[in-house]
Amino acid sequence: MSRIKQLESFLESEPNDSFLNYALAIEYVGLENWDKAKNILNELVERDPDYTATYYHLGKLFQREGNIEKAEQVYEEGIRRTREKREQHKLAELQNALTNMLFDDDE
Repeated sequence: MSRIKQLESFLESEPNDSFLNYALAIEYVGLENWDKAKNILNELVERDPDYTATYYHLGKLFQREGNIEKAEQVYEEGIRRTREKREQHKLAELQNALTNMLFDDDE
């Protein structure tokens, strides 16, 4: 819990720092506090849509709760943005997540 408190402390002075918000959300994912993580990632996508690391984890959270349509939208937006930014590794991750989700959904 100390990392969460430390990140929250940093966010008091830098509330719009994308990396700090992302890191906090990932800490909540690790604690399986899905709702808290999803809220932070949703806010991050709204505030900084070019912070592309967000899309994979947000898509996974929607997928986890069975909201396949929303997960697909998130993955596709992430794919579009990573393609524009030429972020090949993130692009491949998002494409794989989308393909795997759609493949699993068909079974």
